[in-house]
Amino acid sequence: MGRLKLFLPLLAFCLLGVVLFRGLSLDPTALPSALVGAPVPEFELPTLESGQTVSREELIGSPLLVNVWATWCYSCRVEHPYLVELAEQGVPIVGLNYKDEPDAARGWLQDLGNPYRVNISDTEGTLGLDFGVYGAPETYVIDAEGIIRHRHVGVVNESVWLNDLAPFFDGALQVAAKSTQNTAAGLNP
Repeated sequence: MGRLKLFLPLLAFCLLGVVLFRGLSLDPTALPSALVGAPVPEFELPTLESGQTVSREELIGSPLLVNVWATWCYSCRVEHPYLVELAEQGVPIVGLNYKDEPDAARGWLQDLGNPYRVNISDTEGTLGLDFGVYGAPETYVIDAEGIIRHRHVGVVNESVWLNDLAPFFDGALQVAAKSTQNTAAGLNP
């Protein structure tokens, strides 16, 4: 028993090494979201364009992306041209203008193009907080039922779209199409 005590520090060191190695192999940019699999939070906020009030219901009916952006965010400027491309390809995107000055945001969209079907003006950051936003940019895949299916933190570019977001978006489109077919055939979805 006395000799076994001599090996306890070695065993503890090995265990610590395994834990540290496992921690180093994790993706530091992978920030989990408690809302994945949950409905989009309830909200009533003005649009950036007209000031009309929009709510959660505006995000229900067909799969879409919600992109959190701001004029003060350099990375948002980097991803913006690709979002314009996605919108031109028919990908529906809703903007969440996060903790920003509305006049500056409208000027940005006028100068750089507007890829968003609608822009939710979240000047206080309340909806962002409800979404669990860490900062901008962040992009969420929302299914036709208004359920958050995926979250991406960081710039959206072609690689991110193809490898990270499109599989979730395409899956949401397939589920929505199947549900529509079942409804048209008189079956329960």
